Parts: sequence; C-alpha cells; structure tokens
Amino acid sequence: MNFIDAHQHYWTLGLGHNDWPGPDLEPIYRDFGPDDLKPHLAAAGVTRTVLVQAAPNVAETEFLLAIAEREETVAAVVGWVDLFAPDAVSEVERLRRHSKFKGIRPMLQSIAETAWILRPEVIATLEALPRLDVRFDALIQPRHLPVIAALADRLPELAIVVDHGAKPFIAEGRIEPWRADMASLALRPNVNVKLSGLVTEAGGAWSRERLSPYASHLLDVFGADRVMFGSDWPVVLLEAGYAEWFAAARALTAAGTESERQAVFAGTAARFYGITTP
Repeated sequence: MNFIDAHQHYWTLGLGHNDWPGPDLEPIYRDFGPDDLKPHLAAAGVTRTVLVQAAPNVAETEFLLAIAEREETVAAVVGWVDLFAPDAVSEVERLRRHSKFKGIRPMLQSIAETAWILRPEVIATLEALPRLDVRFDALIQPRHLPVIAALADRLPELAIVVDHGAKPFIAEGRIEPWRADMASLALRPNVNVKLSGLVTEAGGAWSRERLSPYASHLLDVFGADRVMFGSDWPVVLLEAGYAEWFAAARALTAAGTESERQAVFAGTAARFYGITTP
C-alpha cells in the first residue's frame, strides 16, 4: 500500500512567517523541512503528504508552494487566505493556479468569536471554493462543532475536513458533548475528519487505550471512507515520534477490514484532495 499522510507541516522560523512555535515548545522550536521528514515517510511507507499552513499569512503559503514545486512527496498544499478580505476570492484564484494548491485553512481555533466562519463576508468567499476545486480544512475545537454543522448545511457543495478530530478533551477524560456533536456533524455527507493530533490532546500520559474511544467514535460515525490519517508532524513530536504515532494509528484502526484501512491511510485523502499516488 502507498500511504498518504494527510496532515504535516514545514517551517523556517528565520523567515518571519511563523510566530509559532515559540521557545517554550523546545522540541519543535527549530526549522523543519523535507529532508527531516523523508526518513520517517520511507520507514512508514508513506509516499505522499498534504502540507498544511501553520501561520495566518499568505507569505507562508507562498513558501509552502515553493517547497511543493520542488518536492515530489508533497502532493497537496493547504494554505491561508484572509477570508474576510474583499479580494479573497481573487486571491484564492491566484493561488489555485499552482497545481498543488488544494485547500485553505483559517485558524478558527485562535478566533474568539466561535461563529466567525458564518459571517456573511466569509460565506461569500467560501461559496466560491467548490467551483475553484478548493477544499476547506477546519482547524477547530469542540465549541465549533455545531457551527461547522451549520456551515455544511449552508454550503452542501463545500468539501470540509475537520482537523485533529476537533481536538477533543482527552487530557481531561471528557468525551461529551464532543461525542454527540461529532455524531451530528457526521450526518453531513460533505464533511470528513482527520485521525490526527490526538496524542497532543491527550498530553504526556497518552496511550492507545486512552485514544481508542475517540478514534473508534470517529470511525463509527463517519465511516472509513470519510476518515484520513495525518501525522501532524512535527507538532506530534511534542508527545510522540512519527513511527510511534503511525503505529498507534494502525493499531487504532486494526478492527477495520483491509479496504477500510486502505481508505483511512490513503483512499480518503486521495479522493478528498485529488491526489494521485504512484
């Protein structure tokens, strides 16, 4: 199987694009590029990745697209655009001229207004994405789940994927109302979810057993054909190595059929982002 990692990052801190991570996050407070990740991809059998923005500016998106231009392992880039700006649609059109620009991700988790994405000016931008063949990555917290459900109802043609399972409160041992809200969101057929980021939400005491109720719920309500694996590398290094999380994800999906696991580790991401694997 040729695996796809549907969520990873690169950054060069000295360029000024990224004000995160800071020195308080010592394990990831350095530059990360393709040469750092390639050995981990090869060991896991991952042949393609989705490179996702980590800063709310177009300069970083241009930086990521430049990497994608020369890096064969990067199959898709999810960038950032100011969705509230009057020229937002033309900016998406400009970026979409790059064949690997596949999606946009506003950093909703950092916006205090939970329903910001439903503002009329933002909706006007998002309405244009389906005709441009651009997807929407939702970087959210559990508080946003009903809002994303409303967005999916408002724009049923918009392809949406929820990053990191909406960051459930695993460290606190809480599963509700996340579980109920996620089940409700899964009723919208245009919404997908990433099996990613769970180890960092669990904190330093993470284990497969602690993650299992959350991963199982995502698979139960969305089905394997709407769930995609992501490493969230290098952020995952705050709690686990690439191989460690990959092995955990394989174990968390072990109850599925071979075709279901094929979907989680390749097929869903390929279909959602329009990726061709070798």
